[in-house]
Amino acid sequence: MIIQPEILKELKEKLLAEKNRVKEELGRIAKPNKTEGDYTTSFSEIGTDEDENASEVEEYTANLALEANLEKQLKEITEALERIENGTYGKCENCAKDISIERLRAYPAAKTCLDC
Repeated sequence: MIIQPEILKELKEKLLAEKNRVKEELGRIAKPNKTEGDYTTSFSEIGTDEDENASEVEEYTANLALEANLEKQLKEITEALERIENGTYGKCENCAKDISIERLRAYPAAKTCLDC
């Protein structure tokens, strides 16, 4: 199946918008590293009191998990945009069958079909 150009444009725009959203969210909790898509979790330094340190650790732990999730999303989006550019977008990585347009509209970064 060849994805119609207007649908491909729609999906690419969704991916680009989601990429911007994810980067913005990452920017709130982490700082970008030299490697594209890699971030270092940050936290507020509240103070040196034991309770303040506990709050800092709690914030860091929460941000670390969120950062990992957002980095994964960013990687999937970037890979989907690369597949669009190299002409392999919309093909299942496992079985090479077409991924349905409905699935791509629901999750534009999908790598696999619903069967896989």
